[in-house]
Amino acid sequence: MKAMVDLFSTDYGLGSLAVIVFVIGMGFWFNAFFKRKMAEDAKAAEQK
Repeated sequence: MKAMVDLFSTDYGLGSLAVIVFVIGMGFWFNAFFKRKMAEDAKAAEQK
């Protein structure tokens, strides 16, 4: 329970939370980006 209090109430906890959220968001973004690029590449390969 102390870990949760530290995570949401201290400066280092909030910084850690921001990094965690950023990394998870970056993972979703990279997933969408790579899927889009792979679809574009597959479409370009079909046209050749």
